[in-house]
Amino acid sequence: MLESSTRPWGRYQVLEDAPTHKVKCIWVTPGQRLSYQRHEKRAEHWFIVEGSGEVTLDGKVIPIKKGDSLDIAIKQLHRISNTGSSELIFVEVQTGTYFGEDDIERVEDDFGRA
Repeated sequence: MLESSTRPWGRYQVLEDAPTHKVKCIWVTPGQRLSYQRHEKRAEHWFIVEGSGEVTLDGKVIPIKKGDSLDIAIKQLHRISNTGSSELIFVEVQTGTYFGEDDIERVEDDFGRA
């Protein structure tokens, strides 16, 4: 089985891990949000599978719902928040040169992570 992890905001599971890309399914608990972050070595494409919420891209807040998708460029600040009453589920496709969890620069985090 590929990597999976429980986080304070929900959980994720890696669906594919290849030299050219990585694919994750991410579940965000109602009322929670991921850290406001950026990556040095990867871009991301998000497809919203279920639920609703909002994405912050470089300070701009964008409402999202089931069926929406968006692209996050390398070094672009981003965050997703679940503002709905049910789980927010999205598929993340990472492209770039490195896909490790240590390629996260957190600018703001609700859980005190650096």
